[in-house]
Amino acid sequence: MTEPAIQELLIRARRAFRERWPAAEIDELEPLPGGISSLTFAATLRGAGTGDRRVVIKVAPTGLPPVRNRDVLRQARVMEAVRDAPGVHVPAVLVRDAGAPPFFVMEFVAGEAYEPRWDVSEAPPAPEAVDARARAAARMLARLQAIEPASAGLADEPALSLTHELKRWGALFATAGDDLRGNESELQRALGDRVPAPMPPRILHGDYRLGNMQFAGDRLAAIIDWEIWSVGDPRTDLAWLMMFADPVAQRVPGRDAANRAAADAMPSGTALLAEYLRVAGGDEPADLDWFLAFCDYKLGAAMSVLAKRNRRLPKPDPGLELVAQTTPPMLAHGLELLSRS
Repeated sequence: MTEPAIQELLIRARRAFRERWPAAEIDELEPLPGGISSLTFAATLRGAGTGDRRVVIKVAPTGLPPVRNRDVLRQARVMEAVRDAPGVHVPAVLVRDAGAPPFFVMEFVAGEAYEPRWDVSEAPPAPEAVDARARAAARMLARLQAIEPASAGLADEPALSLTHELKRWGALFATAGDDLRGNESELQRALGDRVPAPMPPRILHGDYRLGNMQFAGDRLAAIIDWEIWSVGDPRTDLAWLMMFADPVAQRVPGRDAANRAAADAMPSGTALLAEYLRVAGGDEPADLDWFLAFCDYKLGAAMSVLAKRNRRLPKPDPGLELVAQTTPPMLAHGLELLSRS
């Protein structure tokens, strides 16, 4: 985002705040790292009646239509829809602006986002914190999935079928190039031949894992990064969380002792399922192996596209290249899951 565009965003954000709090003021925007589909800034809000407080601004990229994962106002909508649900924590949306480009502002939730078997950190959480966080995420997922979309004001949101989802990620995979696709077509066909009967649709985060959550110690303070949320089969988010308990694809070639201890403390997918069922009740959902295989496919599609872009950079990220190298065994793992089911 150019400096003039950032200054224009600052002016618009001030105007939006003052419509709610006439004395509101922010001085500058600080770019935050991360965010592939939208841009994120932090700021200090004053004059809003509660003292100085940190806020986060998410804005659609300029020059591109604000649709799909770039539709930031759609992200604000789902966060507002689930915020008051018992036991579900997301940042509060403060203001929004539908101009060009659209943006919304939410409260800043302090905490740490760390994916134990995917990330490395200079100061990773202690093993006992990793275990507690993962179990808290499983329990919060059960509470999130207790919400019926219509009761949250999302009755007009179409429920995506599993066939639609498979085609969606297959279309993305097709853009990656043959050198990055491996045997994805074989796994896609196998998944298509075994599509399970659907469960009642629920609100899906789309990338429900510890790396997309803010933790204050052991406490899950907020689920963040709602770019690809949808309404669909709840087993998709459950399997995604379980997959990241021990992902086949990898992003880092090695870990120091502290990061290894954090990774080793991640509960198994089976343990997370048990924690989820403690809150959700009932029996183990049917056909979970299909959903775990589908998550292998979905992650392969998403990461292969990032790996393709990465290879075009003057200094490619070695982590994304490692993902590309470990995607074929991940796809083979998906086929193995289907064969045993």
